[in-house]
Amino acid sequence: MIEVKQISSKRDKKKFFKFLIDLYKGNPYACPNLYMDEFAEFDPETNDAFRFADCKMFLAYKDGKIAGRIAAIWHRGANEKFGKKQMRFTRFDVIDDFEVTKALFNEVFKWAREVGMEEVIGPMSFSDLNEEGMLIDGFDRDSTYIEIYNYPYYVEHMEKLGAYKVVDWHCLRLAVPEKDERLEKLNDEIMEKYDFEVLDVAYLLKHDKKKLSEWIMKCLGVLDEAYAHLYGVTPINEKQKKREMDTIYQVLIPELATVVVKDDEVVAYGFMMPSINEVMQKGRGHIFPFGFIPYLKAMKHVEVADMMSIGIAKEHKNKGAVAMILHNCLVGLNKLGVKYLETGPMLEDNKYIQNLWKSFNPELAKRRRCWGMKVEDWKF
Repeated sequence: MIEVKQISSKRDKKKFFKFLIDLYKGNPYACPNLYMDEFAEFDPETNDAFRFADCKMFLAYKDGKIAGRIAAIWHRGANEKFGKKQMRFTRFDVIDDFEVTKALFNEVFKWAREVGMEEVIGPMSFSDLNEEGMLIDGFDRDSTYIEIYNYPYYVEHMEKLGAYKVVDWHCLRLAVPEKDERLEKLNDEIMEKYDFEVLDVAYLLKHDKKKLSEWIMKCLGVLDEAYAHLYGVTPINEKQKKREMDTIYQVLIPELATVVVKDDEVVAYGFMMPSINEVMQKGRGHIFPFGFIPYLKAMKHVEVADMMSIGIAKEHKNKGAVAMILHNCLVGLNKLGVKYLETGPMLEDNKYIQNLWKSFNPELAKRRRCWGMKVEDWKF
């Protein structure tokens, strides 16, 4: 017997978040979410996206045992921006039982009909700062902290539901070269031509964190502007930016952060982080106590780094600032002895961002998909 319950209590939310941990226990590729981040994401008092979005969370039980979960997001802000009538789904996880999958999506479609939505899409969360897309290729590759891992049977379930491709994202694995003289030359020429400077992140982190925070907030303003035209991206306000800044500080290593500035404004930035896959696996959604030693190790001995985001201010987009970001990223990676860099999800048709990594011998490691289903076609 399958029963689906809408949840809202803190106790049930713990079960909702813990289900992911239990489902992927022992899987060497999955990177669990931090409990505290997940609670914050689904807390209207913390996540300011709830001002323009509503959310319902569901747990599916089979024979009295949790067998699946899903959250539905009615993102009024995104629908207004894109002129759509879409319901998003996120945090979809399930045992390999298609009947459980149908039962979960029934609740999503029920709500979608109630509020007049025409399409259900996902996995998509509240903003582009969150995990998005279902893994469809690369199941034997380590997931990064900013990605979703899922078993191959999820794809089979979606296909049985009649879901279609909306967009795909590509994730690249890059071999870090020792040096790129071309980039180094470009960096020097661009700095001189446009009077750009590279922020001393290490100094500010140690001596003036308040000023560094101001710069990070400006970087997030550039992110908001630079990514605005991409699929599924919604504007982020100051409160959301501050939450993202807190996340950056958790994994900030100066060598992995590059900020190009001029006249007290951010020209471009690039943030990377050490891979914390092992940290999340050992800690089972927590850093303390079991993930603490792996966390310290990951922060001091970085073998693999993950790209968090890279952004160029619109007014400086064609001035070559991206070459400065790539050069300084490369310098930092080599200083730490990093062997590989993993990019986050990049839209498959975003050739501009993908071409940035040509000199890093890119390998297509993973593909992710946003699925779509028409509400009027739902017959399960």
